[in-house]
Amino acid sequence: MTDSSRRNFLRGAGILGAGAAVSALPGGLNGLAAAEPTVARRPDGESPRFTIAVMPDTQYLFDEDRGDSAPVDASLSYVLNRAHDDNVVFLAHLGDLTQNGQEREFAGISRSFQVLDWFRFPYSTLAGNHDVKGSTDDQRGRSPYLDAFGPQRQRNSPTFRGASKDGYNTYHVFRAAGREWLLLAMDWRPSAGGFAWAKQVLAQHPHLPAILTIHELVNTDDNGKAFLSDFGTHVWDEFVNESDQIFLTLNGHYWPPGRLVKRNAAGHDVHLHITNYQDRYYGGSGMIRLYQFDVARGVIDVRTFAPWLDGRRELTELQRIEAERSTDVDYFSIDIDFTERFSGFAPVPVPPARPVKPQLVPGTVAYWRFEGGRAGAPVPDDVLVKDLTGRGNDLRRATVPGSGPNALTYSAEFSPRQPSRASLRFDGARNPGRGAYLQTIDNAPMNSLTFQRGYTVEAFIRLPEDFRNGTHGWCGIFARAGSGGAAGKAGEDPNESAATFTVSDSAELQWAVFPLNQNGISTNWGHELPLLKWWHVAVVNDGRRSTLFVDGCPLLRNPKTPAVGLANPGGGWLVGASSYRGKVERSFYGELGEVRVVDRPLAPREFLLG
Repeated sequence: MTDSSRRNFLRGAGILGAGAAVSALPGGLNGLAAAEPTVARRPDGESPRFTIAVMPDTQYLFDEDRGDSAPVDASLSYVLNRAHDDNVVFLAHLGDLTQNGQEREFAGISRSFQVLDWFRFPYSTLAGNHDVKGSTDDQRGRSPYLDAFGPQRQRNSPTFRGASKDGYNTYHVFRAAGREWLLLAMDWRPSAGGFAWAKQVLAQHPHLPAILTIHELVNTDDNGKAFLSDFGTHVWDEFVNESDQIFLTLNGHYWPPGRLVKRNAAGHDVHLHITNYQDRYYGGSGMIRLYQFDVARGVIDVRTFAPWLDGRRELTELQRIEAERSTDVDYFSIDIDFTERFSGFAPVPVPPARPVKPQLVPGTVAYWRFEGGRAGAPVPDDVLVKDLTGRGNDLRRATVPGSGPNALTYSAEFSPRQPSRASLRFDGARNPGRGAYLQTIDNAPMNSLTFQRGYTVEAFIRLPEDFRNGTHGWCGIFARAGSGGAAGKAGEDPNESAATFTVSDSAELQWAVFPLNQNGISTNWGHELPLLKWWHVAVVNDGRRSTLFVDGCPLLRNPKTPAVGLANPGGGWLVGASSYRGKVERSFYGELGEVRVVDRPLAPREFLLG
């Protein structure tokens, strides 16, 4: 075969892109060719998005003298082709590679996996009960599985780190999302020694989040409800429950697919998934499952499909059904706050508070941090929250009549993105009204400002889980104490505050202001904010028009927001409250980090987000 024909063959097999260099074909690949390992592009270990490919039981495709390697070959080809675009960092097989554990069966699937070896693409395998004698554990000794897929095969793997002495249990470490992750591939029946080895591996890598792959762990009932199998209960009790590093387990063996969430001894969720399609058309058609991690977004998106079928132009009705699985156990998303989930064994170091001076950008009118109090203690009436600009725009506590001292307390919670390391907890509500807030002192210079050249108001907020219960809407982040009517405005509702940055019943931001250049209100709207998360919120006016921002991103609902300056009704400013008819009836509900006011428009790069 000429170099040119080799190149065309590789492209036809879906392995190489344009411009790839090619060497001589290694012998014995199942309908797939391979090129020099340098052709395969390495995954991006720093991107917050990465993919792990999972291949469950392939046993019916390698059954004595029957079967077909084409579905598996297509899946492996797909993984190699998508390795760059989908940032595929690893492939894990869940066992039962073969039906009878015979040498000739392993010879067949071994040829398929040679393409991964040739590209040095990282993968793991493990023995299922059809790959070895099902009545034995990992002390069974030599087997055709071990001869074909034992640790010796992984000697050139970029992720392989070791195996138990028996060779049936292995582990890998790969880099993704800027950190290292550990994957355990454990035998059909790990012995006590196998579990001891796995615990030692975790102990030697105490800060790595871990994924456990094993042939049997979770089963499903006739209604699709997942539960631990008898042996799975042993695995959980002996190993997983006490190993907080394990956040995800993957197994095959049983069908249909299912998923389960269990709380471990540390009080954290462990996601346990069973995936197996050998009962489906063509022995599962080489089905693979992609676990697409987005660490920044805090989610794992899961997709299950058969590249062997999915890539065909024409499919029969049966093949169309099997080309991609779309049930809620095959196509779903998992929400995981990775930082919180891994905090018990890999806490993210909290950087110290950023100095005040760099936050005092030109034009800063007021800058308030809420540090210095004991977490949980009430903010005293006589405490002055100092304006860190030194301009004298200090704040003092005010309390809604009938509310107690705990309506406003110090908190140790904070956004990791804010410069300071504390916040205030506001317990405001309506029907009946309650709460406390902060108000500028009587002689504060900013009380008279009208901000005609523009302004920026920014804060860090976090809304509690029960915010949308109907008693917290229109609570203020920042507002003028006086009404529009008191500033001489008669348009719309002059009883509204002259300027107010609030959160609606549905957790939507709103900036509503009586500007100098019109009689009515100019309003900006935001979207519904997810609860229990810290957000940086800001309103920016360039002297003509206002825009809302969340985490530095401009919001859309600002169609007509002409606004020059702020009408001045006299009186002060409120932090953590809104007013109506010049009266505060309730305060903010949730945590409020720091607040900064600047008398010019800031670009997002200048925000407190840094």
